[in-house]
Amino acid sequence: MRFMQFDLMKKAALGSVVFSFVAMGTIIFISTGGIENFVNRKQAVEQETENAVQEPSEETESDAGKGALTFVLGESDTSYLRIPLPEGCQAEDITIENHYMVQELYVVIKNGADEFYAENPISGNREMITQGRYEADGGQTRLQFDLTGIFEYHTILENNDLYIRFVSPREMYDKVVVIDPACGGTNEGEIAQGLKEKEINLQIAEKLKEKLDKTGIKAYYTRMDDINPDEDARVKLANETRADMYIRIQTDASEDDAVYGISSVYNGDFFIPGFGSMELAELLADEVTESVKGKSLGTKPAETKAYAIRQITIPAAAINVGCITNPQEAILLKREEYQEKIADGIYQAVIQAYEDLK
Repeated sequence: MRFMQFDLMKKAALGSVVFSFVAMGTIIFISTGGIENFVNRKQAVEQETENAVQEPSEETESDAGKGALTFVLGESDTSYLRIPLPEGCQAEDITIENHYMVQELYVVIKNGADEFYAENPISGNREMITQGRYEADGGQTRLQFDLTGIFEYHTILENNDLYIRFVSPREMYDKVVVIDPACGGTNEGEIAQGLKEKEINLQIAEKLKEKLDKTGIKAYYTRMDDINPDEDARVKLANETRADMYIRIQTDASEDDAVYGISSVYNGDFFIPGFGSMELAELLADEVTESVKGKSLGTKPAETKAYAIRQITIPAAAINVGCITNPQEAILLKREEYQEKIADGIYQAVIQAYEDLK
């Protein structure tokens, strides 16, 4: 019995000590502004939470006039994509840009209402489209469609709607060529005698374009600016368009600066009966040499490092328009009239190739 009483007394004493510490801690907490700090901290957390909830409305406000396009089923059996247009939109207000190297199509509409495409969906056939976006800026609206491949298109403007039907290049054109000015961007190519290969290649391509634009031949270009599409993109353009031929424009270089002349290389891995890569290379070397009244270094199969040429499954060849390392030939290569002659030689090779393909 005394043992039980002693145990109870011990527990009571321990409880008193604990109570005293808790009470003292509470007094200290209150006396040092603990309650006030606690309330202030609670209010700060609540304010932070409120601000966080308000942030999305600020982002939405800054993104006014742009966003993802909405697609609805609509006339699912049609072959056309239907794009509604703002009231009063005319044909002259619409520009279509085909950025085939990156598989994008832009529809630019002048005087488009900022939020028109946030409220009006696109309908019809969207099999060739992966997604779409709109952006209104500076009094115009740009619709951007990401495509599943390289396409051309037919358009109809009717009842304030724009209808677009995507077709393969071969459905649109009888004659198709791909012109590839080598290098570009950070890839400057060969540099010698104060010249950069990427610039020479592009300048010749620009002059060739002027000539081909006057014919019924559809020419696709891997670049018309100082950019550097990767080799796979260049190969894809040639193969997916099922072009009649692929022509790469490049310059040559040699450790021996006495070497000069015109040469060509071809895809020796892919045999095409009749008019193939070797025949195209020979034609290019002959026509360009004749046009510039220069020296021919002949033709040869492309080396392993010539990835694009070796991966293309249509007649494919590269024309080396001269040795940039040769002082005399470098002087000629930077002259506009000489570049014009090179472009004319390539043009004549294309025209003759179609004669041979008949």
